[in-house]
Amino acid sequence: MSELINNREHRIHTLKSIIRHLHEGKAPDEVRQQLAAIVGDTDHAEIAAMEQQLMAEGMPVEEVRAMCDLHAEVLRDVMRPVQIRPRILAGHPVDTFERENAALGEVTRALRADLQRLADLSDGDEASAIVQAVRGHVNALFDVEKHYARKELLLFPFLEQHGITGPSKVMWAKDDEVRALLRDFAGALRAEGVTTAEWRLLAGSVGQQLVESVESMIYKEHHILLPLALDTLTREEWGQVWSESPRLGWCLVEPGDGYRPPDTRLPASAMELPRQGPLAFPGGYLSAEQLLGIFSVLPVDLTFVDADDRVAFFSEGPHRVFARSKAIVGRKVQHCHPPRSVDVVDRILDDFRAGRHDLAEFWIEFHGRFVHIRYFAVRSPERQYVGCLEVTQDVTGIRALEGERRLLEYDQPAAPAP
Repeated sequence: MSELINNREHRIHTLKSIIRHLHEGKAPDEVRQQLAAIVGDTDHAEIAAMEQQLMAEGMPVEEVRAMCDLHAEVLRDVMRPVQIRPRILAGHPVDTFERENAALGEVTRALRADLQRLADLSDGDEASAIVQAVRGHVNALFDVEKHYARKELLLFPFLEQHGITGPSKVMWAKDDEVRALLRDFAGALRAEGVTTAEWRLLAGSVGQQLVESVESMIYKEHHILLPLALDTLTREEWGQVWSESPRLGWCLVEPGDGYRPPDTRLPASAMELPRQGPLAFPGGYLSAEQLLGIFSVLPVDLTFVDADDRVAFFSEGPHRVFARSKAIVGRKVQHCHPPRSVDVVDRILDDFRAGRHDLAEFWIEFHGRFVHIRYFAVRSPERQYVGCLEVTQDVTGIRALEGERRLLEYDQPAAPAP
């Protein structure tokens, strides 16, 4: 056993050393030969451990992300082949991720073919039919947001609970790269008056980069993330992933039928609100049913992060601006944000904790809505910092108000009784 452990540690150490050489500019072919000669067969867990150790030793996440595709390319020859499908039932979250990736692969292959047709056009050739086909493929790829959201909000939190943080830091950054390429390419496809030469240039630059980025993530999920998750998550945790997934939606395909999760219950350390009798507050009394009802109709989304920077609570209104999953409860809030925004999160929390500020606010355009986001420092009567409250509100309708409304007028009927 000790020999196996030592061999594994040796492989991880060797992987780290060779990848560092890659970051320092060594030729990929030379690195690939070193890997084949020294490392031998390695697996998904060792790749994840290698990247995690590199970041723990000070290599910035953005640098790992920037070289991630090159890492995957040079590691292909030494990765042990994985067999996922025989291990899982149809409808299991991993089966759904795999089926979605297969569908995404079909779209990228069709997109690649039409991009090549676009790149092969001669000056003066009619491009409209091909551009229309490309637009259709790109619209289908936008469905990848649901796939990435389930990965980021459900898989990553459970991996982190098992001490595996490398994939969430690197892959989330790569997901955002795909999102940005999709937005940029879709915007370019909507442009008018584009010449054939410009279409050729676009097809060979942003379009090709988009296809390669999506396909690269499909490869990384199949060979690293999903096998690692299968080896790590418990049956109960997979049950929670399964039960939370429908709220975030499916990408291009519907899940299969066959998998049924075990019962998921509150952890032993948690306590449900008492169903009988009111809860006492400084301003009055509320029953648990009333309190839950109030949270469900508030026109704002609430998320509370405790003094240790862990998510402790979020409200579950019907129209949340930003999706939340129960898997984030107990998760470090820094891990709930894309790597590019963690510095801002840390600065806000540090300022609140030190008493320098009590409020930070932002407003953004998000999916056609105008969103107001505020962070409040929560303090005890003695002014001790006890946490941070995030309040998010879609204020699109509020900004559009004009004049006055003094007479009773309903904008929409009440929802039907259950």
